[in-house]
Amino acid sequence: MTDVLTRKDFKFFLPITTRWMDNDIYGHVNNVTYYSYFDTVANTYLIEQGGLDIHNGDTIAFVVNSQCNYHSAVTYPEKLEGALRINRLGNSSVEYGIGIFRQGADEASANGTFTHVFVKRSDQRPTPIPDKLRAALEQLLV
Repeated sequence: MTDVLTRKDFKFFLPITTRWMDNDIYGHVNNVTYYSYFDTVANTYLIEQGGLDIHNGDTIAFVVNSQCNYHSAVTYPEKLEGALRINRLGNSSVEYGIGIFRQGADEASANGTFTHVFVKRSDQRPTPIPDKLRAALEQLLV
């Protein structure tokens, strides 16, 4: 069992509202939905704070690795908060640490990582992280 992360382990928070379709037959948010939450938290930060232009920019990011640890079930309807930090920042890649918290809870209901590799849109080959985006990522580095 992995350690449960707490709010103090993160630097950026984003409200998330569960949706009706997030629940599975067992009455809780399905495990695959957490990866959607992870994507939402990281990409919101990249777009809003790092200036990533997902539609027309020369640089885009591909997920090359991900994992999640589940600690307590969440359900619809429930208000959540996604939390973000940067675990590792390379030349063309970044590993995010992400937590999913019930609104107001100190311990994460789930936490995990995923890794983006930044590539040129034109040839999909790795490229250095653009300066503005790197500066935003550095603000969350732990």
